[in-house]
Order: sequence, then C-alpha cells, then structure tokens
Amino acid sequence: MDVQEVLQWTDRLVFDKTGKHLSSLQQAVLTGVWDHQKYNEIADEYHCTEANVKRVAGNLWKLISEELDEKVDKKNFRATMERYYISNFSSLFNFGQSNFVSEGSINICSDPYNHPPNTQNRSQPAATTEYQRHHDLSEAPEIHPLYSRTHELDTLKQWILAEHHRIIAITGLSGIGKTSLARQLVEDIKENFDRIIWRSHRKYPNLNALKSDLIQFIDTTTPSHNSILDYLRSHRCLIILDDFQETLTPGEFVGTYRPEYDRYGQFIYEIGRSPHQSCFLVLSWEQPTEIATMETENRHGKTLYLQGFSASATEILATHNLQDTEHWIELIQLYGGNPLWLNIIAATIFDLFNGSVSQFLSYPSFFLGDIEPILNQHYLRFSSPEKLVILGLANQNGITEIADKLAENLSESDYLKAVQSLKRRSLIETKIENYVSVLTLTPPIKEYFKTVGVSTASFTLN
Repeated sequence: MDVQEVLQWTDRLVFDKTGKHLSSLQQAVLTGVWDHQKYNEIADEYHCTEANVKRVAGNLWKLISEELDEKVDKKNFRATMERYYISNFSSLFNFGQSNFVSEGSINICSDPYNHPPNTQNRSQPAATTEYQRHHDLSEAPEIHPLYSRTHELDTLKQWILAEHHRIIAITGLSGIGKTSLARQLVEDIKENFDRIIWRSHRKYPNLNALKSDLIQFIDTTTPSHNSILDYLRSHRCLIILDDFQETLTPGEFVGTYRPEYDRYGQFIYEIGRSPHQSCFLVLSWEQPTEIATMETENRHGKTLYLQGFSASATEILATHNLQDTEHWIELIQLYGGNPLWLNIIAATIFDLFNGSVSQFLSYPSFFLGDIEPILNQHYLRFSSPEKLVILGLANQNGITEIADKLAENLSESDYLKAVQSLKRRSLIETKIENYVSVLTLTPPIKEYFKTVGVSTASFTLN
C-alpha cells in the first residue's frame, strides 16, 4: 500500500461523511504523517501554524477511527492502514468503486477526486467518471541501446515508484545519455501513470505557455481548475521536460533564469514541496539550484548526475569495428566514457587510422575533432568568473586543491560561487585525495580550455 491509495481511500471517506473532498492541508497532513514527519515539520512545509495542523489531523483521526472502529492517531496511522489494507484488500481497493478496470488490453482508471454529489450508500456506489490513459510521447526520441545503465534505471524507479519523489533532475554533459536513459525509464514505468507527456523547454516562449500546455494535456475536457497542482493531485502524471538549461540566462552563474522564466524557481518549489501524486522529470546540462536545495532539506526532490561509462563502453567501440581491443579501456578513460564523444572519436579512428586504436593513441597531441563545437556550446554559457576559474584549472594540468584559488582577481565569494556553478554544469568534479578536496577536469575538457578556450577568452569581469 502506498500513500496515494491512502489519500484516495480517505478522500472517499471524507466526502461520504462531509460532502467535501480532502483539502490540500488535509492531504499534506496525511502524506506527512505517512512519511513519519512531525506536526511542526508539516506546518513548516505547508507554511501554516502547528496548531492548525494538529486541529486538521485530529478531525481526520476521528473520522478514520469511526470508520475502522478502532482508535487511530498519528503514532499508529500508517501501521493501522497497512494492516487494514492487507486484511481487507478487495474492499479497500474497491472502496466506492474500483480505481482500475481492465477492458481488453486497455487500462481504464477512474478519477479518485471526481465523485458524484450523492454517495449515501457505500455498498452501491454511484459510477465515477472514467478515462483512458493519455500518453503523449510524440516529442520523445526513439528508444536507443542504453548499454550499462541498469543501476541508474533501478535508482530512478526506486525514487519514483517506491519513494514517490515529486521532481527529479537528470543532469550531465550533452551526449552523456540523459535522454536515452529517460526514454527507457518511461517505457519501463508507463503503466503506473494515467498521464505522460514529453516536452522540451525549447518549445515554450515562457513559463505561462509551459503551464497552459501541460494543463490542456492533463485535462482532456475543459480545464476548470486554477492551479496546475490541482491536476497533479487528481491525475497521476509523469511529465518529462527536456533542455531545462534553456530557461537559464547564458553568461550568469547557474540558477539565473531568463526574464520570461523568472518565476520558474518558485514553480519548482511548488512542485516539490506540495502534496500530489505526480512526478516531474527534468533533463538538463545544469542542475536546477532549487532541486539541489530540496535535496539538502531532505524534501521530495532528487538529482541523478549521469557520468560516463567505464569498461561497458566497449560495446560502443565494437559497433565501429575498431581494432586493438587491448587499448579500448585506455581510449574510454581518455574520453571520459561519454557515449557521444566515443562515437565521434571512434568514427575518426576508423576514417583516419583504418580503425587502429593503438595508432590513434600514439599520435603526439590530444585530438578533439568534432567534440570541440559541442564543448563550445557549454563554454558560451559561462559567466566571466567561471571562465577564469576553469582556464586556471586547465593550466594546472586539470587538477588542483580547491583551496588553491585559481583566479587572484576574484573575491573569495565569487571564486567559490564559480566553482559551485561549474560543478552544477558537470564541467568539473570534486574528489578527495590524501584527505584534501581537489578539483579535476576530464582530458577533453582540459584540452579544450588549454587551447580553444584560451584563444576565445575575450571577456572582462564586470
């Protein structure tokens, strides 16, 4: 049993007793108590007083206690509902009416928050409005081989299906495989959602256009609610939004939104902190700062930082019929296991070196080739402090202690902001060596900024 089933069951109970559906605060109380939150934590998250939360909770416990004919309170609520669910599975699942009806090979799901006004006899419930699953993957890419992303897939499924996180970011460099991973994930879990839509931020001129399109998609009739949160509560939605970085302003630290998206940060907080039964999946070169904040607060947001392959990337090289398999691991490590980069370099090796990896690796200088314009797209998004820091790191052979300030004309604050922003862009990594935190660059990024980056670094600090 999960909290969404509890919300549906309690909503029917409350409507039967009072003629009203669960309020957003009642949903927040049930969800919070289910997740073992204290009343003061629920109050802080909902931005109300603890006394108000206790009052609402008390009324809920009274109604549930009367229905189950046993005392229910904050301490035993979850255990009682789980026990009741096990012993009365069919009646709980079909309370009011079955939420899932099989009709041939099509799953039809009733709207758990759209009940008729008269439900006096619970043994003979009135019919609820039914609707078919509505999935729009017209803008999603084709499914491509994932090679070895089993662990990442399992992690995402755990976050979405078991832990019910409301907003998740998949971040990483362009070409690292974010879109392919998300596409396979959707294919694996699509039967768990009534509404699935895949869109790119490039499609929308502003935040209002994004919200309007999502509402129009979710509500296949005439939209009537005022807030998108109402739709996320009444339908179980999976919403995939690609190219999140397009909402951010180039030339600024990560987290600075374009004017037309200036309220997007608040939108993310609303999605992550408000109770509902849906999930947003955000794909981005750069980690949204609001999701990073929610993670530190242990809220309903997560980030999966997608890294390159290790030995499993040999499958990519094999498709290009390369030679010298004993050198493949060295080549993979040299290009950071990035699938796109490896495909580009493998094609170059086949074209210029007749497929000989050993000859390519013996070439005296590091070769970027068609990787260069890809990295240039990232570089053009940097703020001036970030350019100074990453150029300094590249000239330090791509590794240095974080305490070794890489740009003397930056303040201490701007230096750390630049480091943090570069990390959220997936351009630098931090790790511990000999008990000291160090910054590192992969060889292609280091080479780009040592050569191309220096020649194009015509900028001044504001």
